Amino acid sequence: MAAGFDPSGRLPDVFTNAGTSSFTAFLSKVAPEMLPGRRALPPGMAADLAPHATTIVAIAAAGGVVMAGDRRATMGNLIAQRDIEKVHPADAYSLVGIAGTAGIGIELMRLFQVELEHYEKIEGAMLSLDGKANRLASMIRGNIGAAMQGLAVIPLFAGFDLAAKDPALAGRIFSFDVTGGPYGETGYDAIGSGSLFAKSALKKRFRPGLSVDDAVRLAVEALYDAADDDTATGGPDLIRRIYPVVMTATAEGTHRLTDAETSAIAESVVAGRMENPGG
Repeated sequence: MAAGFDPSGRLPDVFTNAGTSSFTAFLSKVAPEMLPGRRALPPGMAADLAPHATTIVAIAAAGGVVMAGDRRATMGNLIAQRDIEKVHPADAYSLVGIAGTAGIGIELMRLFQVELEHYEKIEGAMLSLDGKANRLASMIRGNIGAAMQGLAVIPLFAGFDLAAKDPALAGRIFSFDVTGGPYGETGYDAIGSGSLFAKSALKKRFRPGLSVDDAVRLAVEALYDAADDDTATGGPDLIRRIYPVVMTATAEGTHRLTDAETSAIAESVVAGRMENPGG
């Protein structure tokens, strides 16, 4: 008989009596080595050893929020992947995008999804949007050791605030620093290596009260501008038919634009730039 095997087949009590609404806290007790920030790393910088995800933009619109991300992952001067997906639903009313070390970022994003689902199952209620941002901040803080060795992950979080008094102002955006500090953003934000160029484009074009459709178009244009000046950001690939991932969060929930919808917008943006390359 294997050592430690329970012939009754019963799970240990810690699994049937979680005792916490935080899945991350539960995991830190049961299997801390599975948390991204708890793994032992060799000394020295490791930034060039793993693919990196790049530019994500988020825009607050009338009645919701839009988030979009390019599809390129880079490793040094090489394109590691052309069709990575960096924007995902966090839960029914919120979105999360990741920039930085791609593998850790995807793992952190999936852990965040489980964190929110676990809380809802244990408490029977959904966390507030601010509560979700704070949970994500604590998870980023747990990765600070790896971040100091070059394996940093910076997410962008946005969602529809069900507690907002005015539905037109319910779309909210949160940015974070490498230590986990959460910051509420007004109107729009961008992260990743192309964020400087994306935010410059958004600064000129953003207006409060944009419709969701107009915000979607603006997000794709901002990513195009980022790709125009940042080698790590991928623009629309018309030959391979690889387009940005674009998602919305509104009172109806989260929604990902179909490939047909995104391609129509991206091809329209490219056609416009052929007539006026400067935008």
